Amino acid sequence: MTDMKKNNVPYNPSSPHLRVMIFGTFDIIHGGHIHMFKEAREYGDKLIAVVARDINVERIKEYGSLHSEQERLEFLTHIDLIDEVVLGDETDVYKVIQDQKPDVIALGYDQKIYVDELENAITKFGLNTRIVKLTPYREGELKTNKIRKYIERLV
Repeated sequence: MTDMKKNNVPYNPSSPHLRVMIFGTFDIIHGGHIHMFKEAREYGDKLIAVVARDINVERIKEYGSLHSEQERLEFLTHIDLIDEVVLGDETDVYKVIQDQKPDVIALGYDQKIYVDELENAITKFGLNTRIVKLTPYREGELKTNKIRKYIERLV
C-alpha cells in the first residue's frame, strides 16, 4: 500500500468511522478484486464500492462490460467485505466523491483512468481525502481482461 497524496491530518487506522472508497467496473469478480477489497478495508471501517456506469465503461474500455451496471451493482451487494455499493455518475465521475465524502480513496494498483484529476477534484470539493494505491494480488496474472480472453478461447 502506498500513499499518492499525504495531508496534514495524522492517519489513524483505528479511528472510528473512516470511510474508504474504491472504484471499478467489477465485471468479472476474481481473486484480485477480493484482495483489493480486503486491503482497502485496512484503511477504515466502512468500505464503499463505486460501480462504473455502462456508458463510462464503453468510453474507456475497448470491450465494454459483460454484465450491466445493475448486475455488477447487485453482485457487489453480496460481498461481505463491502459495506455500501453505489453507482458512479454518468457525466461527472468525481461527483460521487463530493456526495459520499470519503476519508480515503483506495486505487487499484493498475488504476490510471481519471487519476490525474483526482487530487484537483478533492481540493475543489473542500475535502481532506487521503489517496492510497493498493498492491497487486498476482501482478499481471489476474486481470479481468486476461480472464475475458481466456474465456473467449474456451468458447
